[in-house]
Amino acid sequence: MLRTGRRAPARIAALTLSLGLSLGVSVGLSACGGSSEPSVSTSAGAVASQAPATGAALDPVKFAAALKRPATVILDVRTPAEYAAGHLPGAVNLDVESSDFLTGLDQLDPGVPYAVYCRSGNRSGVALTAMTARGFDKAYHLAGGITAWQDAGGDVTTD
Repeated sequence: MLRTGRRAPARIAALTLSLGLSLGVSVGLSACGGSSEPSVSTSAGAVASQAPATGAALDPVKFAAALKRPATVILDVRTPAEYAAGHLPGAVNLDVESSDFLTGLDQLDPGVPYAVYCRSGNRSGVALTAMTARGFDKAYHLAGGITAWQDAGGDVTTD
């Protein structure tokens, strides 16, 4: 099931996502500042000078810098319960373990960059493999997952 930070019903969220949520989220993130943008305190002003390689596992500082690149969509591939307990601000939830994960991937734009994460980095690696097989060529993930993100001082929200 697809979920957004606004807790919209799954059917509406899926429709919104298929109509271009990925672009809307990324434009919204690039226009926002302050606490609504995910950050790791050690890289608050840093922006990645180039896009990460497809499939790259980035440490929290490099991941935070890459998130600030234009049009980046943050994809949380944990369960809906894990997402509800705390996620990166602006993240879209698509559970890699759900039976409709591949259908959800097919609704995403493979041409935009995706910053993928899970709890520890294992499920995001699985998600990247599936994404690459479906033609996503601008996806990378957070080494150590949200656990490493929080240990590095990264922001997490329940909104």
